[in-house]
This record gives sequence, C-alpha cells and structure tokens, in this order.
Amino acid sequence: MSIVVTGATGHLGRLVVRSLLASGTAPGDIAAVVRDKDKAADLAAAGVALRVADYDRPETLADAFRSGDRVLLVSGSEVGRRVPQHTAVIDAARAAGVARLAYTSILRGTGSELRLAAEHQVTERLIVDSGLPYTLLRNGFYHEVYTEALAPVLEHGKVVHSAGDGRIATASRADYAAAAAAVLTGEGHLNRTYELSGDTAWSFAEFAAELSRQTGRTITYDNVPAEVYGEILGGAGVPAAFVPILVDLDAGIGRGQIADVTGELAALIGRPTTPLAQSVAEALAGREG
Repeated sequence: MSIVVTGATGHLGRLVVRSLLASGTAPGDIAAVVRDKDKAADLAAAGVALRVADYDRPETLADAFRSGDRVLLVSGSEVGRRVPQHTAVIDAARAAGVARLAYTSILRGTGSELRLAAEHQVTERLIVDSGLPYTLLRNGFYHEVYTEALAPVLEHGKVVHSAGDGRIATASRADYAAAAAAVLTGEGHLNRTYELSGDTAWSFAEFAAELSRQTGRTITYDNVPAEVYGEILGGAGVPAAFVPILVDLDAGIGRGQIADVTGELAALIGRPTTPLAQSVAEALAGREG
C-alpha cells in the first residue's frame, strides 16, 4: 500500500508530499504521480517513488495506482478540461482497487452557485457513484490566489475587484496540504465530506488596509462594476474564456459564497489556520528577495 498524490509537481500536490514527509510518513510509502520526472527530481531524491502518468492520457493511468493505495486526486488546473481528466483518474483508481480516494473539491461543493464549481460538482458525483471509499475535501480559496498577484496592486496602489463588501475565508496552500495529508494518513475519514476554510473571513477593503500597513503606502480598494472588472481582466491578458468565470467569482464573493468559517480545516490540521497577514508578509518579502 502506498499513499499516492496526483499532480505532485503542482503547487498543492508538492506541498502535500512535503507535509506527508514532515509528519513522519516514510518516503518509500509515498508515490508521486507526475507527468514529467525531471520536475520531480527533488521528490525522487527524497526517496519518494515516481509514477509517470497524464490526466489527458488515460492509458498512462493504468500503472499509476495499486490495490490498497490511498489516493489523493488533486483537481486539474485546466478549467473546461477537468471532467474528462478526473473521470480518467477515477476509472483507473476503481480498476486498480484502491482503498480510498480523496479529492480536492471546492467549498460548498454541490451547493455552490459559482461557475467555477461546476466541474467539481460533476467530479464529486462521479466519485460517489464509483463505489470507492472516498473523502471530499471541499477547499476554500488560498491566500496565495491574492498574495501572489501583488505586482499590479503595488504598481497602481489599488486592489481592484467587483465584490463589494463580500468576505473570503481563505487559508494558505500549506494549510490545505496538511489537511489532505492528515486524511490520507489517518482513520475515520471514509465517505466523509469536509468543508475547509480559513479561521477568519476578510474583505478586499481589509486586504488593502493590510497591504497599506505592511508596505507603509496607501493601498485602496477600488470596487468597480462587473463589466468594468471584466474589461480590466481582459486588458491584463486573462484568456477570454476565463474572464466571465472570474467576474462570476467576484459576484459570488459579494454574495458570501466563500465566506464560510467552518473550523473544519483547523480541526483537521490541529492548529489555527495561517493568518492572511502572514502570507502577505511572506509575499512581500519574496518580492524584495
């Protein structure tokens, strides 16, 4: 039996592997599913087994899983292609007879009104219908979605969104990775769904205020109409197909769609979630470095 992490060279997958190692899981008990071995050289050097497979090539997934494996399906990053990609993984996991399948979904899952949730909702149904023992990790948003996009904010002195006074209960990627590792190594998680979010919900006005505090500059929140926000995104080079999804996301934030503070993430990782201010500080230090 191995603990198998798909998408292991991505931001979240790599952190899950690191969290497993940090929690004492033997490297030889971890398998990382990757498309490119070269990008996983550090994992291999740590003793983690590599299994080469591609979500877009179902035939490669036949050797990705073994009977009894505990598998984490990290959701694909290519919006619009994720249902066939996830289907291929689920089918391969079922054929192999894995012991459990965990999946990184979206906060509220089948109850979410966000356009971004649609592929997650289909995937959740596929997993439940597969008959595999499962755990649905309904992840809220990551701090890093916002703290890794500070260049235009600092250049113009503005946080620009169309979410009104809506709030977001984010946590760090490392927090969500630690939760996944806890589920993969622990017991009592079969056929359960976790709504995971940060301990504190914040608004974009508060985000701007935190940036002001830490930079010593005046950073304001510019709440613009949805159509203007869409034009700004398009002008910034966001692909046309993704612009309406991001505009819809801000509308959802305005309606409180990702503001839930459930406490379930902190409970799984056994500590408070990482404060937004800490991730802001780390992002600013990284820019200076």
